Amino acid sequence: MTPAPAVLVLEDGRVFHGESYGATGETIGEIVFSTGMTGYQETLTDPSYKGQIVAMTAPHIGNTGVNDEDFESRRIWVDGYVVRDPARVRSSWRSNASLGDVLEGQGVVGIAGVDTRALTRHLRERGSMRAGISSVSADVPALLARVNAAPGMKGASFIADVTTPETYVVPAVGQKRLTVAAIDLGIKGMTPRRMAERGIEVHVMPATATYDEIVATGPDGVFMSNGPGDPSTADHVVDVLKQVLDARIPYFGICLGNQVFGRALDLGTYKLVYGHRGINQPVQDLTTGKVEITAHNHGFAVDAPIEGTFETPYGSGRVTHVCLNDQVVEGLALLDQPAFSVQYHPEAAAGPHDAVYLFDRFVDLMQGVNAAGSRLDGRSPSSEPHLKPDLAGHIDDGRGL
Repeated sequence: MTPAPAVLVLEDGRVFHGESYGATGETIGEIVFSTGMTGYQETLTDPSYKGQIVAMTAPHIGNTGVNDEDFESRRIWVDGYVVRDPARVRSSWRSNASLGDVLEGQGVVGIAGVDTRALTRHLRERGSMRAGISSVSADVPALLARVNAAPGMKGASFIADVTTPETYVVPAVGQKRLTVAAIDLGIKGMTPRRMAERGIEVHVMPATATYDEIVATGPDGVFMSNGPGDPSTADHVVDVLKQVLDARIPYFGICLGNQVFGRALDLGTYKLVYGHRGINQPVQDLTTGKVEITAHNHGFAVDAPIEGTFETPYGSGRVTHVCLNDQVVEGLALLDQPAFSVQYHPEAAAGPHDAVYLFDRFVDLMQGVNAAGSRLDGRSPSSEPHLKPDLAGHIDDGRGL
């Protein structure tokens, strides 16, 4: 069966023609590009992409089909999908469905046959913007009008759409060593599994969780996940994190959890021109000088001075990581209490694995605090000396990180 014609219209009037891929219909969202050469199934099921139309820069998509094991959440979250050459045949022994069939089954409107190189160059020069895909109408002016009438990503809040409706527990693998309260702002399934592998019992909690509800789990640490939307709208979780920091409970955040941390430290956030998306982004650890290849999905960043330290309501802080492509802040830490975050995705789903050690750092941080006798029950901290983290915001684990 020949696919229906489809059209992609950007808010600045640029038009790309192609053919329907996935579900037939119409969709509008912010169009962004992802530079990953693989991992399309993990990208599609990453809740951080809620509200966005994702264009893949890799020319061949769908080669390995879709399997039941690599979903990072309960469903596909992208609002639209743009590819150049969809695979005609899936060729992996793990695959049990084609990508096109899964997109269609979940109602994801896509377009294929697009010059994604030209599209990516356009977005890189003009910035991410609103766009629409339609395979039910060829009326470009009408679609452009609907695109320009749609809300943009600034001021958008999607946390309520992607968070878990109720708390669930991911048990520790082997002997339980620690308990973590993980606030789901759009968490990927691999993240609690990475912690469970390290003997952590993870209580994954809704984004609406209160400080008292978090403390009721008896956490050795608090984690805040990746997620979609504008961090300026995440007021509730910022207020909760401030209470966590007041109690000196160890904290680790990634992606949106990094931006929330920045806001809790009285730093600003801003929208990037076209963002970082893919699994090949170079990030430098400013403490060690080492460079990691990392997985990203963020269109906003924290505004903080890269050099030196800055003052926060919780003592001095510093930027710990930067992106080498554009010097965007990729990590933060407090110097006088146990809290740190990174802007990228260390769970490595899909790869690379350079940053998985950050979960070990979180473990070391929590164990170090426990050894120092800090109170993690929400009451006043112990008068005993706090185990001071190093400049990266975590306990030195002897790995030369």
